[in-house]
Amino acid sequence: MAAGAGSGAQFVDRVVLHVAAGNGGNGCASIHREKFKPLGGPDGANGGRGGDVVLVVDSNWASLLEYHRRPHRKAGNGRPGQGSLRTGADGGDVILPVPDGTVVKEGDRVLADLIGEGTRFVVAKGGHGGLGNAALASAKRKAPGFALLGEPGEERDVVLELKSVADVALVGFPSAGKSSLIAALSAAKPKIAAYPFTTLIPNLGVVSAGDTTFTVADVPGLIEGASEGRGLGLDFLRHIERSSTLAHVLDCATMEPGRDPVSDFEVIERELRAYDRVLGDRPLSDRPRVVVLNKVDVPDGRDLAEMVRPEFEERGLKVFEVSAATHEGLRELSFAMAAMVAEYRASLPQAEPTRIVIRPEPVGGDADFEVKNLGDNTYLITGEKPVRWLRQTDFANEEAVGYLADRLARLGVEEALGEAGASAGATVLIGTMDDSIVFDWEPEVPAGEAAMGPRGTDRRLEGWS
Repeated sequence: MAAGAGSGAQFVDRVVLHVAAGNGGNGCASIHREKFKPLGGPDGANGGRGGDVVLVVDSNWASLLEYHRRPHRKAGNGRPGQGSLRTGADGGDVILPVPDGTVVKEGDRVLADLIGEGTRFVVAKGGHGGLGNAALASAKRKAPGFALLGEPGEERDVVLELKSVADVALVGFPSAGKSSLIAALSAAKPKIAAYPFTTLIPNLGVVSAGDTTFTVADVPGLIEGASEGRGLGLDFLRHIERSSTLAHVLDCATMEPGRDPVSDFEVIERELRAYDRVLGDRPLSDRPRVVVLNKVDVPDGRDLAEMVRPEFEERGLKVFEVSAATHEGLRELSFAMAAMVAEYRASLPQAEPTRIVIRPEPVGGDADFEVKNLGDNTYLITGEKPVRWLRQTDFANEEAVGYLADRLARLGVEEALGEAGASAGATVLIGTMDDSIVFDWEPEVPAGEAAMGPRGTDRRLEGWS
């Protein structure tokens, strides 16, 4: 939602963000040379890691406007390795500040709910740098004539949604006086005017009552059908999801035909119940609420408030007659809301100190790869390891391709193809049906040391092009 366009500042609470982490730098294939040492051994270093894209909660940010204007963000690439064992520099991370209460989604899946100053989430991870030939050297392959390529960084399209973080949400029809009320209760300075939908963005105010300090959200006015998207609809309802307490602000001085505090209350309650279907454990209809009969400074407003008050009290609701203009009844209201907030906070389990536990994710998961028979002596190999190794391989270098074949053989791909019924000359695809590398499988071709040729070559690939 964007509001205030044409009036300078804008408020945006939902954007689609396109992020790309940095690619890892390529490894270097280099041989140390100096006078009297024409072949001093491999000294090619590893490439640098690609930069991450990181979301960080920053209390100085109140909107997602910056990402509405510039939705594409990319981190820096890692630098390639160099000879003399000079490792490539890592790519720079991109740090993206977001407001407190930002939810990160990919499709219908919630990736992160960012609450609390400094909370971080790596939304796109940079690619690993490729190994240089110094790291690839072994007793059998003393001077590799190749290096591994850097891995590409993650690319994602994510949705950022801002949900206000407030203890009490003021709900009510447009022009019910919510903006005036939050201005009277706190130091907030929302826009106030005598026409509907003055408030197009959430306003937060901090209120102190006794020993309790809490936040109050004044969010866009609600109308019938909002749960189905009418008016500001879901843009309004999203901002009260986190609130523990609801305050119905009812206009006792409205001049609109067919409007009165009781009917307004029932319309809003219906919309809250309808919106419950998209929530989880804490539906809006079950949260504690108070009724605020506003504008009793108007003579007709006071009379109407006294008339409808018994009906709300019969429903077991706490009722307060207030005037945002004269501040009548605001002290009692603020202490009542503080008591409800304090009761909710006391019901929460005791917070434990945050413990950072590092659990490295195993590469490849439970199964390193899977072989699927596509028919007609054609097979598809999928799995994280084989796909990663493909990305690291320089197919212009025969020795690098031979090294890939040896890695796949050690992983057990050769045996798995035989068990799946593959015969000589089988077409083998590694990757996915839409993005794969195709090989011709020859099970009799030797692997390992027997296949090695001069640096940069492999006997299995004679005539490779």
